[in-house]
Amino acid sequence: MPVSAASADKLRAAMARLLAGEPVHTDGALTKENLAREAQVSHATVHRAEDILAEWDARVARPVLRTPGEVQRDETIAELRKKLREAREQAAQTQGKLDALATVTANLYAEDLTLKKRLGRKGIAVLSAPEREQPHPPRPDEA
Repeated sequence: MPVSAASADKLRAAMARLLAGEPVHTDGALTKENLAREAQVSHATVHRAEDILAEWDARVARPVLRTPGEVQRDETIAELRKKLREAREQAAQTQGKLDALATVTANLYAEDLTLKKRLGRKGIAVLSAPEREQPHPPRPDEA
């Protein structure tokens, strides 16, 4: 069963972008999987488009292997993504703790206001601090 004209157009446009090194939806690797992703069609659709696959195979004789620099770049990107994911998780945990602290603080404030209302105009009794020891007056024989 052949593909629709719209799907064929999408596949050809995707092939042109991939071969030109200007991918929009993929990493640009010259694979049939990326062709499907770049065209935003299913993998099955790619395999039903026999004439387009024949053209793909003629233009991409063998898969392009990544250079050592590209491998290192991809590994660096993967590591950075992992660190970013961990940092976001830590930030979410910290935000949760801050939200809990804000809730506790708001509850304590509300309780404080309630207690002050109960006391009304009576005010709060202030307990005096223990008096400091006063030095004894000098004895007459010491003076």
